[in-house]
Amino acid sequence: MTGPRSWIARRLLLGAAQTAAVVLLVFALTEALPGDAAVALAGDQPDPLRIAALREAMGLDRPAHERLADWALGLAHGDFGASLVSGRPVTTYIADGFGPTLLLAGLTLTLLVPLGVGLGVLAARHEDGPVDRLVSSVTLGMYALPEFALGVLLVTVFALRLPWFPPTAVGYGTDLLAHPATLVLPVLVLLARPVCSLSRLVRAGMIDALASPYAAHARRYRIPAARIRYGHALPNAMAPATQQLARTVDWLLCGVIVVEALYVIPGLGTVLMNAVAERDVPVVQGLAVVFGVTTVVLNLGADLIAHRLAPRSEVAP
Repeated sequence: MTGPRSWIARRLLLGAAQTAAVVLLVFALTEALPGDAAVALAGDQPDPLRIAALREAMGLDRPAHERLADWALGLAHGDFGASLVSGRPVTTYIADGFGPTLLLAGLTLTLLVPLGVGLGVLAARHEDGPVDRLVSSVTLGMYALPEFALGVLLVTVFALRLPWFPPTAVGYGTDLLAHPATLVLPVLVLLARPVCSLSRLVRAGMIDALASPYAAHARRYRIPAARIRYGHALPNAMAPATQQLARTVDWLLCGVIVVEALYVIPGLGTVLMNAVAERDVPVVQGLAVVFGVTTVVLNLGADLIAHRLAPRSEVAP
């Protein structure tokens, strides 16, 4: 047990170091942004004296290392600071945008896992046959289509020409679950590329696993094909697919800005865009830390699950 435990301990320490690096990098990058909230609040014709007064009132005139120390100490206690523009806590911005983003991510994953795994298994069962070629061709074509282009196409066809779904979420507020028609087009856009990636990974993993010596040995013992396929080959094929799922969840929670902007969904991506436009540095920093820590945690969890599913494919430290 020493080996697996030491590997897990190394991964946890690496995750902690990555989290600390995320905090430092976020602060450094936001410090390098041109302008600040004082300039944004001063208007189109800013008065230097007014900008100086605003910077002093907001604490922006303090040395960077002091602001970093205060901010990092606050993060350790769950305090992300307050917006320089509205004075509201940054956590309220995160909470307001988290609901719609989490809803989109949850719906997408609910459809993604069975659809992606099912297509991958189907293609692997019919390797190099017509079904395999059809699945591979369709998934490759979908993957090559940019999200923005697919989103515009779906709006044009299913919202404008065929008014089956609303083109945007304007007027529906943040309770999108009460208006499920507004979620159909965004979820389809979010689902398109991850299904392609997941199905191709599962297909490749299943083909490799079914061609392995242990699968051949199981056949010699006349173990049923379904048991070999789903009890032995699929768990090994799911090890790399789990890491791809972690990247997909990370993308769904942190990188759906294009989809949220296209369909005017008030999620975390929209909150981030508004904060950048207003030079609201604490909100930008808070969201960036949430995104960075989410990425670290998800990848760490994916490594642990992949190691559990296929210990032979242990991730190198």
